[in-house]
Amino acid sequence: MFIQVPLKPGNINVSIMISSRSNPKIKNIIKLQKGSERRKQGLVLIEGKREIERALQAGWIVETLFVCHELSENTFQQIEHQLNANCSIEEVSKEVFEHIAYREGSDGLLAISNPHSLHLSELKLPSNPLIVVLEAVEKPGNLGAILRTTDAAGVDAVIICDPLTDLYNPNTIRSSLGCIFSQQVVASDSKQVIEYLKEKKISIFCTALTASTDYLQINYQKPSAIVMGTESTGLSDHWLKASDQNILIEMRGIADSLNVSVSAAIVVFEAIRQRKAGI
Repeated sequence: MFIQVPLKPGNINVSIMISSRSNPKIKNIIKLQKGSERRKQGLVLIEGKREIERALQAGWIVETLFVCHELSENTFQQIEHQLNANCSIEEVSKEVFEHIAYREGSDGLLAISNPHSLHLSELKLPSNPLIVVLEAVEKPGNLGAILRTTDAAGVDAVIICDPLTDLYNPNTIRSSLGCIFSQQVVASDSKQVIEYLKEKKISIFCTALTASTDYLQINYQKPSAIVMGTESTGLSDHWLKASDQNILIEMRGIADSLNVSVSAAIVVFEAIRQRKAGI
């Protein structure tokens, strides 16, 4: 049992400190570290001031915020004014926070929020969109790194087809530095996405090792979707058959492939270069 004490009149509420790992709320946080449990409860874990702040700026609502003041120093005060009035603040001891944290060197803030789900039909695209499509992405770290790239480049949307990882996996959020919240990100199946791109007359450029043209020879100034597959198997036949042109990055050393996040950055920024230069 805990007692809620007003933190500020008319503002969010804070409970007495949780110092036991056996507290039901702490046990539930541990459960939520599993993707199946996050999906079951319809919740997302967001750790770290930067990531939480970027979620708040994107309109996400934090339902509960766990705070360890011994670790957070003044970071809580920096985001406090951005929290909604109904947000529950749970103060926890350092030992308990280190038990629920999923990364080292945490700044003592961990939030629980509801995920934002966006459907293909809800995408808001400009007349000349640049989209990145990822098929069967399986590593949260790769997905997060790509989302950092697409945010930096100003890509109009990221579509995840047939994902093999939880879109809001804590490691995806962490490796994206919270950039997952700043973008239009949709999860769908490949068939629907291909139909959507064809209907919108968006050219499909698939990365592939066979029957491909050097990515530098492609014109990305028109509506374009750059499609990436997994490092192990590449893209499925569905995408290779739907492609307007398969593209590749020339390998000049003994390596026969690049990390998918590196490949995405190379091609995306070439597209941005062309669009800025008008050539």
